[in-house]
Amino acid sequence: MKIYRVTECSANLVEVLEQLLPQLSSSATMPSEEYIESMLNNENFYLFVAEHEGAIVGMLSLVVVDIPTGCKAWIEDVVVDSRARGLHIGQALVEEAKVCAKEVGAKKIYLTSNPSRKAAHALYKKCGFEEYDTTVFRVKG
Repeated sequence: MKIYRVTECSANLVEVLEQLLPQLSSSATMPSEEYIESMLNNENFYLFVAEHEGAIVGMLSLVVVDIPTGCKAWIEDVVVDSRARGLHIGQALVEEAKVCAKEVGAKKIYLTSNPSRKAAHALYKKCGFEEYDTTVFRVKG
């Protein structure tokens, strides 16, 4: 297994996102190639992928933000292809993101997870995350 940061958009990356995003959320919409390029050009955005036996089978997004209370990082969009689950790919992605966040100075790393995703919760706890008592608010723009 190989974990690495993607820095350039390619036809293969677009194809991988088309396969993985629906496994993350049935309501996920596929970003345009232009949007993917703009994300990859954002210095605060890191897209990590996992390659197994020559194919990309997982992904994770990491966003790092400097705010008045300190540098913080958020992990989002963690997904491993259903055919590759059980190979510790999710754990490897999360651990790589933790290393990266620490290297860029993040003092805390946050993530949210749907309450129904019990396997993901177990993974995050295994990676050292603790449940944090807070209320998440959102508004659709």
